[in-house]
Amino acid sequence: MGESRKEKWARERNETLVRERALWSEGVSLVAGVDEVGVGPLAGPLLAAAVILPADVAIDGVRDSKKVSPKRREALFKEICDSAIAWNVGEVSAAEVDRLNPYQGALEAMRRAVTSLTRTPDHVLVDARTIPGIEQRQTAIVRGDASVYSIAAASIIAKVSRDRLMAGIDEQFPGYGFARHAGYGTPEHFRALETLGPCPAHRRSFAPVRDRLADAAGAKTR
Repeated sequence: MGESRKEKWARERNETLVRERALWSEGVSLVAGVDEVGVGPLAGPLLAAAVILPADVAIDGVRDSKKVSPKRREALFKEICDSAIAWNVGEVSAAEVDRLNPYQGALEAMRRAVTSLTRTPDHVLVDARTIPGIEQRQTAIVRGDASVYSIAAASIIAKVSRDRLMAGIDEQFPGYGFARHAGYGTPEHFRALETLGPCPAHRRSFAPVRDRLADAAGAKTR
C-alpha cells in the first residue's frame, strides 16, 4: 500500500528541512528563506519574499510555488504567514527593473525583503543568489525553492503576492490579460501589446516592449 498524501507531505517536509534543522541545532534560531518571482515578465514589478519560520513548523505541502495549484498556493500563503515568526515582501517596480536590469532588480528586491523583516535573521538561505547589502551570514542554494523548506515557503509568499498585484494592475490597465498571465510573454499578451501598445506597467527595456515603442515612434514620424 502506498503512502497517503499526509504521509507524503510529512516526508517531504522532513527532507526539505535539513538545512534549517542543521542551523537550529547549532543555536541559529532565526533562519530566513528568501526567493524572488517576476524576473522574466514583460510587465509588472519584481517581488521577493523573506520568511522566518519557527523550529516546530508543520505546514504540509510546502514546495516550489510553480508546483502548487493557485488554490493551494492561496491556502498555503495564509498558513505560512500565520505561522511565521516574521515575513516580508520586497518590491522593485517595472521602472526600477528597466534601470537596474532584471538580475540586479532581483537582488535589490531580496535585499529589501530581508532588511524590512520585523525580526532580524541570524542566517539567510537564498535561492541560487548572494544578496548584497545585508550583514547576515547567507547560503546560496541552487534550486533552493525545490529543496529547502523555508525558500519554498518564500516562493509561495512571493508568487501569491505578485499574482495579487498583477490582478490589481489588470483592473488599472484592462485588455492585456495581466490577471491571467501575470505579465509573462504569452500569445495573449503579445497580441494585446500589438493591438494596444505598451502601458505604464510594461518594462521598457524588454525587447518586445522596446520594439513596439520604436514602431509607434516610427509611425508618428512618417
